[in-house]
Formats: sequence, C-alpha cells, structure tokens
Amino acid sequence: MSVAASARPGKAAAWKLAVRLPTLPAAVAPVLVGTGVAIADREFSLGPALAAMIGALFLQVGANFANDVFDFRRGADTEARLGPPRVTQMGLLTQREVFLGMAGAFAVAMLAGVYLLAVAGWPIVAVGLASIVAAVIYTGGPWPIGYHALGDVFTFVFFGLVAVAGTYFVQAASISGVALLASVPMGCTVTMILVVNNLRDVDTDRLAKKTTLAVIIGKRATRGWYALLAAVAFVVAFLLWPLAGMSPALMVTLGALWFLRPPLRAVIGGVEGRSLNLALKATARFHLVFGLLFALGLALS
Repeated sequence: MSVAASARPGKAAAWKLAVRLPTLPAAVAPVLVGTGVAIADREFSLGPALAAMIGALFLQVGANFANDVFDFRRGADTEARLGPPRVTQMGLLTQREVFLGMAGAFAVAMLAGVYLLAVAGWPIVAVGLASIVAAVIYTGGPWPIGYHALGDVFTFVFFGLVAVAGTYFVQAASISGVALLASVPMGCTVTMILVVNNLRDVDTDRLAKKTTLAVIIGKRATRGWYALLAAVAFVVAFLLWPLAGMSPALMVTLGALWFLRPPLRAVIGGVEGRSLNLALKATARFHLVFGLLFALGLALS
C-alpha cells in the first residue's frame, strides 16, 4: 500500500520508522546488565562494553529491517496490520533499500565484532555470526523461526542469555555463574515485549499462517504467559542475593514494578487489538527500567 503523496514522509522520516526506535531498549538493557555483573566482579572494561553496546544496537536495527521486508514478502504485513507502521508495506522504502539498510546495519555490528575479536578472541565471532543468522532467519529463509512458534525461545536466548553473558565475556574473558543467572531475568523481560506483540496480532497472524506461540496457545494463555515471565524475572533477580552472595542492593530492582503496572493491567485485563500498542511501548519501557535498576543493583554488589 502506498501512502498518499500529501501525507508521505520524507526519506529521513521513513528510515526513522524503519529503525523502530522503541525497540532499541531490547538491545540496550542486556548489555547494561552484563556490564553490571562485570563491575561487581571488578572485570569492567569500557572499550569492550561500548563495542558490545554498538554491536547489540546495530544487530537490533538490522533485525528490524529484516522483519520489515520479510514479513511484507510473506504477506504478514497488510492493510489490516494493527501494529506500528512498516515502511515496506506502506511503500515508503523499496525492498532493495531496506535490504541495503539491513546489510549496512549488520556491517556496523561486524565492525564492532572485529574489535571484540581482538579483545576476546574467536568465540565472539561465533556469537556474532549466530546472532546475525538468527536475525535474518527469524522472518526470512525457507523456514522462518518466527512463523513456527519459536520466536519466544530465540528472543529469550539471543536477547537474554547470549547478550548478557556475551557482554560479560568480552570484558572478563570468561563466563561466570552470576552472569548466566543474571541473563534469565533479561530474557524474560525482553520476551514479554514479543508476547504483547504476538497477542495483539493473533487474529491477523492466524490469517497469514504465521504460527506464533500466541496463535497456538490462545489469547488467555498468552496473557498468563506474560504475567509468568514478569514473575520469574523478579524472582530470579532477587535469588541472586542469597544464591550468589550478591548484596541487598538488588532490591532496587523493585522500582521497576511501577513501570510494570500499566502494561500488566492492560494485558491481564483483556485489552485487545490496536489498543495493545500502548502496552507494547510500556513493556519496552519496563524492560529498559528493569535492566537499568538490575544493572545498578548488580554493580553495587
């Protein structure tokens, strides 16, 4: 669908839409938490931490471009779309332009990886390449992950376990048990963002034959899944205090409950369709605040 000429955004605005700025906290928060663990272990290193942040941000942007163009190609993005605008579907950017943007974003992420290779060695290359492949095959390729109910698992693994543990590894040259445990809450909160997205799109995804976990288990169970992820995030975060010898400073993470209340109320309360876009943004905000406070609590330990 093309946008009327009178309302058509310019190229800069179109690229801003394609980047999807509200999704970037998904990349930022896990890096902060991995760095918080590194600070607690006195392994903090500014250069690798910044490179990890740059790599994570551009991997997220590349994934956004990939989802934009591949969802359009598969017919998942139509005029009936309930979510934020997608530039390929709206005709604001061509498929070729979005593909080039995707390649450029991944190239920047790889440049950050080159630096991290020098710092942390070859394991980081495997992690980086696996992350790029996962970003592409999430909605692209012959068997897209996001169309076969594996989106929640891959989001949890790559934006939780891999992002937190990887950030710690590039600074400490090893992976600690605390880093692995700290990755679980971040995997939970970032997956909550996807859960809201998929809950909103259950009906249109079913029509497009996009089989998400929400399509399989239904709306009621998806709402419960959202609440369970939130509960696990807080429980595991606080278990680090007695299990890993961290300090009571972790209790600062409770401040994120204030930001959880609005989206939790909307999701559990039965809000549906386009109205869930506000809950989606609020969940991304909660994820970022949770990550900030959790990282602070870890660093103070």
